[in-house]
Amino acid sequence: RGAPPATPAAETKPKEYDNAEVGQTAEAAALNVSQQLNLQSLPIRQYLETTVVSLLVNGLTQLVKARPEDPVEYLAAYLLKNNPKKKGGAPNAPNP
Repeated sequence: RGAPPATPAAETKPKEYDNAEVGQTAEAAALNVSQQLNLQSLPIRQYLETTVVSLLVNGLTQLVKARPEDPVEYLAAYLLKNNPKKKGGAPNAPNP
């Protein structure tokens, strides 16, 4: 009566990449999207605790120790320099 139907396992099998680097990049991108969606669904307080509270408290602690003339600029520079999402820190950020 015709060709046998395709098996569900064959249809849902993850794609294998010939280039491992391409596969790793694709996997990292998928995980990043998943994490962003998870963050978007958090309640406000939990979102802030997960993303910025620790860094902000550390920055405020350093601010109190240094007591700079311009505390807002100091804190901004600290946050940019120590942002865990950036690899090299902010370009041209003053060293608090």
